[in-house]
Amino acid sequence: QVQLVESGGGLVQAGGSLRLSCAASGTTFSSYGMGWFRQAPGKEREFVARISWSGSRTNYADSVKGRFTISRDNAKNTMYLQMNSLKPEDTAVYYCAAQPKYIASILPSRYDYWGQGTQVTVSA
Repeated sequence: QVQLVESGGGLVQAGGSLRLSCAASGTTFSSYGMGWFRQAPGKEREFVARISWSGSRTNYADSVKGRFTISRDNAKNTMYLQMNSLKPEDTAVYYCAAQPKYIASILPSRYDYWGQGTQVTVSA
């Protein structure tokens, strides 16, 4: 069983930055590809970014490309999302998720484990 805990959310002004963390336990972290998703009120959960088990491959949603950076430290069992140039439309609950490393998918349904989420609010 994989436990995922997000942290680092908060309130920030537009143009500001935040760094989210996702700490994993209960598993061999490097056995999993990891992703960040977000869900705004009244909207479906959407893909933000994904990183392969080794960290060598990353994918980003077009809406965050060039502003967000996903990374991981397998020695610390932790994944990160550096968010720069934040916009009000980035406001959402951000979730981290894990999928077996042989599955390279950005679909939420292909992720087996989820964290509880952390709120990010960007004021105009």
